[in-house]
Amino acid sequence: MAKDLSKCRNIGIAAHIDAGKTTVTERILFYTGVSHKIGEVHEGAAVMDWMEQEQERGITITSAATACKWGDIDVNIIDTPGHVDFTIEVERSLRVLDGTVAVFCGVGGVQPQSETVWRQANRYNVPRIIFVNKLDRVGGDYFAVIKDVNKKLDGKAVALQIPVGEAENFNGVIDLVTRRMATFEGKMGIDVVWQDVPEEHKEQLETLRTELVEHACDVDDDLAEKYLNGEEVGEAELKAAIRKGTIGQIFTPTFCGSAFKNKGVQLLMDAVVDYLPSPIDIPPVKSSDGQQERKASDDEPLSALIFKIMTDPYVGLLSFVRVYSGVLESGSYVYNSTKDSKERVSRLVKMHANKREEIDRLCAGDIGAVVGIKDATTGDTICDLKKNIILEKISVPDPVISTSVEPKTKADYEKMTLSLHKMMREDPSFRFSYDEETNQTAISGMGELHLEIIVDRLRREHNVDVAQGKLQVAYKEAITKTVEVEGKFIKQSGGRGQYGHVIVRMEPLERGTGFEFENKVVGGRVPREFIPAVEKGFRESLTAGIIAGYPVVDFKASLIDGSYHDVDSSEIAFKMAAGLAFREGMRRASSVLLEPIMKVEVETPEEHMGDVMGDLNSRRGRILGMDERGNARLVSAEVPLGTMFGYATDLRSLTKGRASYSMEFECYREVSKNIQEQIAIERNK
Repeated sequence: MAKDLSKCRNIGIAAHIDAGKTTVTERILFYTGVSHKIGEVHEGAAVMDWMEQEQERGITITSAATACKWGDIDVNIIDTPGHVDFTIEVERSLRVLDGTVAVFCGVGGVQPQSETVWRQANRYNVPRIIFVNKLDRVGGDYFAVIKDVNKKLDGKAVALQIPVGEAENFNGVIDLVTRRMATFEGKMGIDVVWQDVPEEHKEQLETLRTELVEHACDVDDDLAEKYLNGEEVGEAELKAAIRKGTIGQIFTPTFCGSAFKNKGVQLLMDAVVDYLPSPIDIPPVKSSDGQQERKASDDEPLSALIFKIMTDPYVGLLSFVRVYSGVLESGSYVYNSTKDSKERVSRLVKMHANKREEIDRLCAGDIGAVVGIKDATTGDTICDLKKNIILEKISVPDPVISTSVEPKTKADYEKMTLSLHKMMREDPSFRFSYDEETNQTAISGMGELHLEIIVDRLRREHNVDVAQGKLQVAYKEAITKTVEVEGKFIKQSGGRGQYGHVIVRMEPLERGTGFEFENKVVGGRVPREFIPAVEKGFRESLTAGIIAGYPVVDFKASLIDGSYHDVDSSEIAFKMAAGLAFREGMRRASSVLLEPIMKVEVETPEEHMGDVMGDLNSRRGRILGMDERGNARLVSAEVPLGTMFGYATDLRSLTKGRASYSMEFECYREVSKNIQEQIAIERNK
């Protein structure tokens, strides 16, 4: 019998680091009966943080999937990292989810990674609800967080609850829809006890409920007419309108509680069921070219997206998939349309963190993992052998920082290389390369912590003892003006010669565009069979620019003319000609160096604010603004990554350990001439 997709929810829990999202997930697992003991993050015992490094640091590093039931609703949950270095985990999770719970700290409000997660959810059009956590803490302010979300994220957050009591006296919530108050009694707050709203809260309740009804009227004309006629708006019709507004992303229902103190999580799960979409509430999935679509139905041809690869010590390669349509069965053959390869599904499993439950099939709307797909990478589509489709891929950020690693013994070199290949397959935001000139292996990632974890995993999981080099910034090079250049490669040395001749227009593109190649030759002046060699020549050349040997980005090369020799022309000759044209173009097109700029937010006591700002200015930082957060001050700035190494230690020293900071990648920006010269000298030492 086909599964009732209206009774399915695929959700993510996402937030800034330390907002408490893993604690929220642990409470969900406890209240839904998946786990019988709550695992605490601060004790290193959280079920969803199963990696050694996660348990030691008390942070989430990799997204973990699990499944539970709330009433008669099946809920697939992905708990994602909050640290900016692991943003790819959030990106690939949001790509396959139907809804998300954005967790905000009741004290911290909107923090840098909260903004990143919000933008990612916007990119994939993921409906969301908000849970304002940690209201048991001094300074926790539910309504201030709502204002913060609306001001900084344009989040259209709307209160659906009122917290009762503050800080350690926080003991319940008032539900605006039902006009009732809930407290959380018994061991671990397992019993939700409903009662009448205290008299002192009734006026606020009616004011906020009226605001909620007015928001709901924006999406439901019948409700609006009823409200304007002065009729009472009932619970069922108000809930239906809120659901419609949430799925349409007209507004964002906002709830509150304290996961650590076991308050509010059961009502959050009610909200997941009541307001977040099922697979049939969202539009059919489309192919990457927009020409095909598949509805969420078991009767449609199979279409599924591989959103994560993991190496399991017992079963080997696990490919996490979201099935959008059709049925994926154990033992069946499928087509990887991205790789143009046929694959056999050996086994299917449902994951609960790092534990597996074997199953026979995954239906439309399901999330699970496949054992047996050999040639798989993140973002691949698997589909029916006869009805192909390629789904939109997952956006992967480029690394901004690198370091060298070297095994302590030569015998470990091959082992290290294989281990790095495995990790690169699991994590698309991690790269590694070998430089034959220096005989060094470079690893690249999203930040210091990212690389620290990679090195730690090499040592622990793969038993490769490595020495780590100095951290290096991933600079890039770019051109700033359009030029036409010629590349001519001629070689005569007895026997058959070599001849390739190209004329190319090189023009700068917008930041983040990458490299584009276009053939504009007419009349066969460069034969068609040599055009790919010209493009290849450019692609191979752009790995090293002329300023300091960094990759060249964001330009278009248009082949506009050239010539050939009937006998001596070859692919290699045209590839060499393209390389010559590239270097000439880089010399004449006013090349510049680009550096990664980080958005930095420092929270500091007021007496240290001047020192903090002065220090950021000395790092070539640009102060964006100042704000208040409780008794502390917030300083926002844009600072070059190259000046931020070791900042945590410097900030501790500057503020006697009383300040904290967060940092995320913002953009690449042109470096001034004198700094460019310094970087080039350092690079060429």
